[in-house]
Amino acid sequence: MTDPSMLTVAVEGDVAGLSDAQRRLLFERRPSDESDVQSATRDLLSRVRRDGDAALFDFARRFDGVTLSALEVPRERWGEALESLDADVTAALSRAARNIEAFHRAQIPADVELEVEPGVRLGRVFVPLEAVGVYAPGGRAAYPSSVLMGVVPARAAGVGEIVVCSPPGPDGLPSAVVQAAAAIGGATRLFAVGGAGAVGAMAFGTASVPRCAAVVGPGNRWVLEAKRQVAGEVIIDSPAGPSEVLVVADEGRAPPRWLAAELVAQAEHDPDAAVAFVTTSPSLLEAVRRELAGLVARTPRADVVREALATCGALLLARDHAEMLAFTQAYAAEHLSLCTRDPHADRARITTAGTVFLGGPSSVAYGDYMTGANHVLPTAGTARSFSGLGVLDFLRSYTWQELSPDAAADMAGPVAALAEAEGLPGHAAAVRLRGAPSSDPEPAP
Repeated sequence: MTDPSMLTVAVEGDVAGLSDAQRRLLFERRPSDESDVQSATRDLLSRVRRDGDAALFDFARRFDGVTLSALEVPRERWGEALESLDADVTAALSRAARNIEAFHRAQIPADVELEVEPGVRLGRVFVPLEAVGVYAPGGRAAYPSSVLMGVVPARAAGVGEIVVCSPPGPDGLPSAVVQAAAAIGGATRLFAVGGAGAVGAMAFGTASVPRCAAVVGPGNRWVLEAKRQVAGEVIIDSPAGPSEVLVVADEGRAPPRWLAAELVAQAEHDPDAAVAFVTTSPSLLEAVRRELAGLVARTPRADVVREALATCGALLLARDHAEMLAFTQAYAAEHLSLCTRDPHADRARITTAGTVFLGGPSSVAYGDYMTGANHVLPTAGTARSFSGLGVLDFLRSYTWQELSPDAAADMAGPVAALAEAEGLPGHAAAVRLRGAPSSDPEPAP
């Protein structure tokens, strides 16, 4: 058996004994070079805004190592990619798309119409955005699931233009499985553009890439920072950065190997991934550590997993159930796995997770791919404020208001009083005109 002492985890020990530095590492989960990433990302976005396609071609040479002849991937290539997939992969993508559509279509809100007073009718109408951009990560791995998680809800919401950007591979194209997912999901356009440049292209528009009203999808720290910086110009879903999971477990509720496997599964995404385990059982903590060491030694992505564990991993012991849940609330995980005696009751006490998996059989990996819930979720503790991607991200609403003549006359006096109290006589005059009997002369302002 692999020696567990050979495994390096950033933070180990008692929850109660965490230092201030350890708490910052676990609860803020911000990269040490964040200021450098912010500055570099700002420069990249400025290039895209100024130079458009020329900047994107240059970024492909610099960051992806390819010289592109075109940014857009023709639709016939998507079809060829779809036909080239193994049948079981195609079937899995199609099943995932069906589940995603069913769950997100059920989230579409109903329009509202209400008479708040006699003759005063108000309404709220939801309409789809005209164009949205979906980012699908590439580089270390292809993520067709992220294509579906962005494209299918947008299609369910009724968005007309759904643009996908994903980094080019050595052949100058996104991976075949990403292209196939774009076809299955119902995207309208696909571009071989990655990183912060892709976010800027979708936010600002270029000669090739349409300007979008929203930019959604997960990514590395550069993509995350780019989304933060364009958020004042377009809608973003949430600060969805490198993956993370918090596994919370009681003794005997799941095999230690299952629990360790949850940590490895999210750590293998990215060296910046954050994975943590907390329990009240010393024996379970030690068993998970042993299993984790063995799984890391055997995983093909061992280097990525080891770096993630050493950078922002945690194996922690809580004094009791209350302390364990308090830590969970403070951690605000993207993915929360509750393998406790009563996961439903514990879920009701946690308000800061991106998504919650209840019980040992409910691996996070099911949600990453197939259940239909969205896997584009807030990270780095931002689940305290943000929600995961949903159909509402692809809709906007407006209100309408209608007053009958009698209602306008009845409301004119009180509105005029408020307007004059605010020093706005023009507002008061506007409502007094509506409130005056039609046979009377118009009142002076």
